[in-house]
Order: sequence, then structure tokens, then C-alpha cells
Amino acid sequence: MTIVYIYTLGSIIIISLLSLIGAVTFVISKTKLKKITLFLVSLSAGTLLGGAFLHLIPEIIEEKGSSQSVWFMVLAGIIIFFILEKFIFWRHCHIPTSKDHHHPLGTMNLIGDGLHNFIDGMLIAGSFLLNIPLGIATSVAVIAHEIPQEIADFGVLIHAGFSRARALFLNFLTALTAILGAAITLIIGFQLENFSLLIIPFTAGGFIYIATADLIPELKKDPNLIKSLSQLFGILLGICFMLGIKFI
Repeated sequence: MTIVYIYTLGSIIIISLLSLIGAVTFVISKTKLKKITLFLVSLSAGTLLGGAFLHLIPEIIEEKGSSQSVWFMVLAGIIIFFILEKFIFWRHCHIPTSKDHHHPLGTMNLIGDGLHNFIDGMLIAGSFLLNIPLGIATSVAVIAHEIPQEIADFGVLIHAGFSRARALFLNFLTALTAILGAAITLIIGFQLENFSLLIIPFTAGGFIYIATADLIPELKKDPNLIKSLSQLFGILLGICFMLGIKFI
């Protein structure tokens, strides 16, 4: 039990600190930042797909078999993440915008990001409840997704009128909601034997949704051949990275 707490807390702390990555925008031009972010988005898409299809789904099938309930929870993950994004204003704008925004949008972004991080904490803790290697793989997939996400969130807050220091501070505060999500999941998970077996396929569905409905559409906006090949390389690199973790 103790080792699960240690691994979960360590992963959450690392992911929470990523909220400060917006500071890189202080020293990188907007043009370079957009190029880097696009590659990170493609890498994130590959990592999430690799995490879902190479780690989460095989693990749950090994535990429960390829039962209808497993695939139902995968579908539930996809639908729930759609609802979160569509109706609870979970903004997944991964490319820093150049348009002016107002404070209400910045506030909405903070609320959505707090919910997003709360769910990330639940997903990571649920994975560690099943086993440590799966928890590590899930954490890596979340980390890969968080880097471009946090850069974009920082950009939204700046354009909403917040100072850079305040934007970093608020972004960090919303990241801490992951600790609450993880704590609730660990408490429930240790009391309910099959809880992790429900949350793992749900996590896989969420990863599939984010990669295919959220990240990849961002990459399709630019038809440039060289950039497209770079993005394809990023997706394949992310998948290969998750494959490599499987054999460590």
C-alpha cells in the first residue's frame, strides 16, 4: 500500500510542476514556440495511443479477459471525455493563440484545467492501484500530454489579461487538483477491490478520445508536407516510446 502512495504522489508532483513550463515562453519566440508545440502535440498523440493500446487495454484484458464490460468502459471513457470537453468547458486548445481574450475566458480555462487535472490524478492513481508498471506508463502518457497543454493554458491566461507571474501561479494551483483526484481514488480503490479494473479501461477510452478527437485534428490544420512528416514522426516516436517502456 505504501509503495502505491509513494509512486502516485511522486508522479502527481512531477505533473504538477509541469504547470510551470509556461515560463519557457519568456525566452522563446512565438514562431519557434508554435513549431515546438506542434511536434509535442504529435508526440503526445502517439504516447496516448501507445498507452491505451499497448498498456492499458492489454493489461485489463489480461486481468478480466476480453469481456463486454471492458469494452463498455472503454466506450464510456470516450463518451465521458466528450461530455467533459463539450459541456463542462474543458478547453483543449494546444496551440498558443494570438487573439485577444478577456478575463471570463481565462477564468473558464482555469476551471476546466482544474477539472482536467483532477481527472488526471484519478487516472494515475487508478493505474498504480492495479500495478506499478502500468501506473508508470499512464503517468508518462499524461506527462507527454501535459507539456503542450500547459503551454497552451499559459498562453490563454496571458491573453486573458493576467500577468505572467499570476498566470504561472494560477496554472500551478489548478495543477494541484490532481492530488485531490489521486487521494479520492486511492481511498476508494483500497476499499473497493474491483475499482481499478473499472478505471483502467475508462482511462484507455479517455486517452483514445484525447488523441483522436483533440490532438490529431490540431495536426491536420497545416497541410505542409514537411510538417506533416514531422508530425507523423512524432506520433510514431510516441508509440515506440510507450512500446519501449513495455519491455523495460
